[in-house]
Amino acid sequence: MQKVYKLRPSFSQNEANYTIPYEKELTDEQLPVVKASGGPMLVIAGAGSGKTRAITYRVAYLVESGIPLRDILLVTFTNKAAREMLFRVEGLLRRDLKGLWAGTFHHIGNLILRAHAERIGFEKNFTILDRADSKDLIDKCIKEAGIDTKTKKFPKGNILQDVYSYVLNTAKPFNEVIEGKYPHLFDFQAEISKVIIVYEDTKKAQNLMDFDDLQTKLLDLLLKHEDVLALYAERFKHILVDEYQDTNIIQSKIIELLASKYKNLMVVGDDSQSIYSFRGAEFRNIIDFPKRYPGCSIYKLELNHRSTPEILDLANDSISNAAERFEKMLKPVRKKGVQPVLASFKDVYQQANFVSQRILELVDDGMNLSDIAVIYRSHYHCLELQVELTRRRIPYEVRSGMKLFEEAHIKDVLAYLKVFHNSNDNLSWARVLRLVPGIGQKTAEKIIKTIKENSLPINEIIKESILAFVPKNGRDSFMKFQALIKVLSQMTSSPSTMMSTIVENGYADYLRMSYPNAGMRIDEIEELGNYASEYENLEKFLSALALLGGVSAEEISPNAATSEKEAVVLTTVHQAKGLEWKVVFVIWLAEGRFPSYLTFNNAKELEEERRLFYVASTRSKDQLYLTYPVVYHSREGEIVMKASRFVKEISEHRYDKWLVESESPAFSDNSSNIGSGSFGEQQEETITWEDYGNFKEVKVENNKKNDSREDKFFWEK
Repeated sequence: MQKVYKLRPSFSQNEANYTIPYEKELTDEQLPVVKASGGPMLVIAGAGSGKTRAITYRVAYLVESGIPLRDILLVTFTNKAAREMLFRVEGLLRRDLKGLWAGTFHHIGNLILRAHAERIGFEKNFTILDRADSKDLIDKCIKEAGIDTKTKKFPKGNILQDVYSYVLNTAKPFNEVIEGKYPHLFDFQAEISKVIIVYEDTKKAQNLMDFDDLQTKLLDLLLKHEDVLALYAERFKHILVDEYQDTNIIQSKIIELLASKYKNLMVVGDDSQSIYSFRGAEFRNIIDFPKRYPGCSIYKLELNHRSTPEILDLANDSISNAAERFEKMLKPVRKKGVQPVLASFKDVYQQANFVSQRILELVDDGMNLSDIAVIYRSHYHCLELQVELTRRRIPYEVRSGMKLFEEAHIKDVLAYLKVFHNSNDNLSWARVLRLVPGIGQKTAEKIIKTIKENSLPINEIIKESILAFVPKNGRDSFMKFQALIKVLSQMTSSPSTMMSTIVENGYADYLRMSYPNAGMRIDEIEELGNYASEYENLEKFLSALALLGGVSAEEISPNAATSEKEAVVLTTVHQAKGLEWKVVFVIWLAEGRFPSYLTFNNAKELEEERRLFYVASTRSKDQLYLTYPVVYHSREGEIVMKASRFVKEISEHRYDKWLVESESPAFSDNSSNIGSGSFGEQQEETITWEDYGNFKEVKVENNKKNDSREDKFFWEK
């Protein structure tokens, strides 16, 4: 028997006629943005000011005002953001939004290009390459271009992908990008250009487009085909762009063309949070918007719903020193809280010790681990902290990259050290040998077998019997490898020196040809080397690392592997943007680290560093800790660090100063016994308070029998 089943509309007719009470649901700042009559509009939305609410209510208002859904274009930086905004708008309007275009630049580009693919020499069923597919295709194009990668080093596909993408997104000349951003590739310019030509020809022949094509080819389509431009300029009578400060020059031109007829363009962003120039984002897009659209309406959302007044005062103080910005002042909705804290430490180990101990105290006071974040400028700044958190069995989640001992470059360098500690370690031998150009897995296995069978000393691995296994095109590299092994065999009392020698003798070049973020990886190895300098020999260093690296998430906390609620977040500023936590530690606020020394001679980049600090500071809701080490222990000796200029620029009455003392070193060779305690067992402490004139002291004494350490924290009253 056949039955008829009827689907009801998502929203009833009565719901569809529902009118939003804008005056009740919006702030006095948001309301004029939402109800603006039209024309070019720049909305400067400060951190935590409710910009998403303003955008969603603006879309709803346009629809309620009778604007057809197909006439509205909403551009966001993630498809997730677009989905969430549309979901909110549907909830406000109580109706479906079919016909309204919303999504990323790539999504919009895909829709338009598929409709007009033949105009640019493609078929409508073109395939979109993701980054992995694009990288694989470039690797194939390197071979097709006739590049000899066996007898000489040549950048891998992911490096060329990064270079070419930056060229496209910044619209800068190829040679200018190489000289300014990738100087180590200067000698490969001709070959890279050849590979790019083969790559473009291959994509065209196979009807393929990568992510960058979805933007660059869309711009070409609009510029070269007036009828196509006229079609979409007529259709999109109202255009809204979120996170406008993060747009690149290509994206800005696309939006200007689409809005060229009606000019009902609303861009929303915060110039003080423009921090993605390394991806090609153009700060001037938002700064020069009033120049490109004379007479445009400018609105400011300054009412902050996230942070306490004290945190906002500090952030406002900092960003007021920016060389160029739109004047604004974040204003608090929340009531008075606690002052931010500035703490300096004798070294990075004491800094890590302080952050870890403070986290335990916060948890004892009822704070959830997931409400705490540690933010830093560069990924390698969290090395000592990862070690200390692991030592104390505090669960943590690294969002700025992989955990230290899981990263390939750290594993590579440690593999070198391990074969000197244990020459029978086949896994480490295999990893080291595969780093030698011309040595594949099978050759490595033969070499390892010969070393074992002949019981060869580690500094005599270059016997004729071994050379016979090495392909001719790899013999020069293998000879250099053997020379390095001989040098390293004389350094086993200094693991720190061993690591620097490995990096300086070929491994740095390998990283530069293999990873777009090679500089960061080299810095991380250097940081690990500085940590290793605390150990008197290779055995003690590797033993300590084995104990630290061997603690699993399950050992630290039974739920750590499955629940984000059980972990402190460690993150760079870039990864933290748009997020918030109750408590935030911003660490390594020392000159040369934050801001990075690489920006000292570039005013534009230094200004972006200041904006990074502003973003980091405004992630905190309740408590903000700013920290830096006074002394940095490097292989060359002790380096005295100055507080970051961003800290010095802040009025001293905006924070409390904490002076930290420790009666025993944060780390020693004999302190790596992880099993002496676990997370949550921090009750055996005596805390006393005393007044000292202008300072208040809190003394924390551990009452456990085997731990007599006493830490003191001072701060100005």
